[in-house]
Amino acid sequence: MNEHQKELDRHFAWFESKLPAGPATFVGWLRQPSSIYARIPLALLLIVGGIFSFLPILGIWMLPLGLVLFAQDVPFLQKPIAKALGWIERKWIERQRTKSMH
Repeated sequence: MNEHQKELDRHFAWFESKLPAGPATFVGWLRQPSSIYARIPLALLLIVGGIFSFLPILGIWMLPLGLVLFAQDVPFLQKPIAKALGWIERKWIERQRTKSMH
């Protein structure tokens, strides 16, 4: 497992810890190597849904989620996605600190 894959796993674990029990269990299952045959089609559906976000029900939120799932199995996406998730995690923590100060 390379450095970026480890970083993605760490971000997924952090994200899982923020979710309610049901969705966290699903994300945990989806992260397992044996779930590749569910993860890849789901990632592709989310990416396509994000591209067509101008349609009702579909949203732009689907695109980054699909890319994050796809990066689990596509090595060249792991570095940029890990960096983006690191930035998001830092901003999230900053925001939580700011909220707790007030």
